[in-house]
Amino acid sequence: GNARATPDVLLSGDKTVGTAETVNSATALSLDTLVSELTTGGTGLAMTLADGVVGQIKIITMVVDGGGTATLTPATFANGTTIAFDDVNDTVMLLYATTIGWVVISNSGATIS
Repeated sequence: GNARATPDVLLSGDKTVGTAETVNSATALSLDTLVSELTTGGTGLAMTLADGVVGQIKIITMVVDGGGTATLTPATFANGTTIAFDDVNDTVMLLYATTIGWVVISNSGATIS
């Protein structure tokens, strides 16, 4: 066959599929997953996001709202300092760009400050 080594595969058949991580405690979000799905308890959830590689995309979404706000502080953030996720469906898509860091491409419901 024509088998080739394909590390970091994003395309799977006819679908664009990115791996997801589940986040329910204070942590650094993974740079190795496309999606981070947030679950909060009754208290706030503090997260960080290290610098990525140029052209990298990261999607963060709140899937369970236990009452607390999930606050993300990217290491280098073009649009401000933090992104707060208060409600289920709050979702941002970020792009990592040269020198300016993570840039918000799309924001649905999250608070950027």
